[in-house]
Amino acid sequence: MMAARSLTTMAPLPEGYVHEPVLLGECIDLLRPRPGAVLVDATLGAGGHAEALLERVTPGGRVIGVDRDPQAIEIARARLARFGSAFVAVHGNHEDLAKRLAPLGLGPVDGILADLGVSSLQLDEPTRGFSFRHDGPLDMRMDPGAGPSAADLLASATEDELRRILADFGEERAARSIARAIVRGRGRGPLSRTSQMTALVERVLGPAARRYRIHPATRTFQALRIAVNGEIVGLRRTIAVAVGLLASRGRLVVISYHSLEDRAVKEELRALAGRCTCPPRLPVCACGVESVLRILTATPIRPGDAEIEHNPRSRSARLRAGEKR
Repeated sequence: MMAARSLTTMAPLPEGYVHEPVLLGECIDLLRPRPGAVLVDATLGAGGHAEALLERVTPGGRVIGVDRDPQAIEIARARLARFGSAFVAVHGNHEDLAKRLAPLGLGPVDGILADLGVSSLQLDEPTRGFSFRHDGPLDMRMDPGAGPSAADLLASATEDELRRILADFGEERAARSIARAIVRGRGRGPLSRTSQMTALVERVLGPAARRYRIHPATRTFQALRIAVNGEIVGLRRTIAVAVGLLASRGRLVVISYHSLEDRAVKEELRALAGRCTCPPRLPVCACGVESVLRILTATPIRPGDAEIEHNPRSRSARLRAGEKR
């Protein structure tokens, strides 16, 4: 396992880096921040969304920012220092949201935002190993001090486990062939660099892969990242816990970036809204579902052309929201 870097040795914010919070206007409209409100940014990142929320809840309000990435926490604290005690940064996984917030003694909160997936800061830092566009250690951990890295996963997983990861989390049609090549390749030496993984996928997919709309390694890197960070496992529970933390009429806003995330968010919001799960032929509902949420987005909100042109990485974003009854 790769050793975690301390906060003092974390790579600094890249020179000229500007954080572009996705669907910011839509988040503001749905969360309705007002002076005195208490909001939670469950995926703080570099603090772009949190900054906009703080500007609207102060004076008198607070924003609690949670993130598993210690570098993001460090950057956000510096960025938001001007808000003083109105901003609190908490290092931890959004899957443990209730546990992370409990010591703060907040009580029910007015709104929670979760902007899922990998951040631009992580993608653009070669030493984090998230991107096939930069050579670096094959790490991919959002928290460099937690759990095995992508290189560890590739070294230990069976061929069948790798195939399932690539097929389920990357929706990669060539999952079996890539998994077989990984197992054969590691027999000649460890797969420890992003450039090695990229070259392996390109070899397996062949010249035809160059005609893909996306880079041929995109799905493989997505699958490994999701598996390393457990991004899908527990997502539905995260949403249910978040709704439990909301005050009556408090709102939850979730931004996802691929179909697996969006499907999990949609299904859990529907379940919390009390959609009957009984077979259609059953004359009377027997599942006993309870509606604790009102869905605010019948279909996901997507970035407009202007935002996509300004921030191309927002292209795949999908926003869903609900209000606690």
